[in-house]
Amino acid sequence: MAGGPRVMIRTLLVLLLFCSLAHADITGKVVAVIDGDTIKVLDTDNNEHKVRLAGIDAPEQGQPYSNASRKHLSSLVAGKDVFVESSKQDIYGRDLGKVWVRPPDCAGCGKNLDANYAQVLAGMAWWYRFYAREQSPEDRGRYESAEDEARARGWGLWADPHPINPYDWRKTPGYKHGNEEP
Repeated sequence: MAGGPRVMIRTLLVLLLFCSLAHADITGKVVAVIDGDTIKVLDTDNNEHKVRLAGIDAPEQGQPYSNASRKHLSSLVAGKDVFVESSKQDIYGRDLGKVWVRPPDCAGCGKNLDANYAQVLAGMAWWYRFYAREQSPEDRGRYESAEDEARARGWGLWADPHPINPYDWRKTPGYKHGNEEP
């Protein structure tokens, strides 16, 4: 077969290029806050992206603190312009990323607040240790320290003497995946 290996190599290169373009950073406005770690962003081309905040895991719907977590994230990003650092999608087709927004108390600032980190520091989400290897060493340290601080001070879900990690909550009999579906 003439050119077989070359054709295969070209095809692979095109696929790699397409995949890297398909999961690029997103600039847009938050049009919905689904829960404490999932939002919808309308980009500058009017395409809607479902974004799962990387590195954190917020309480699931029906779990204690799920409403508080969603409300806190809403106070940070709802209706605001954001920049999402994203390089991949999860198995549900959501873009995974770090969400940057202008801090609510600083009208003159740029998008320099990491909303993912802010959720953990406020005690509204766990640092998602299972995916720590996908974070930079700096972010791993910051997110772990944020969770330790929130836990030590009893902020948010850490006010509960026995909070249940969402990962464990999803394993309970009868749990039905909802927000993860595309």
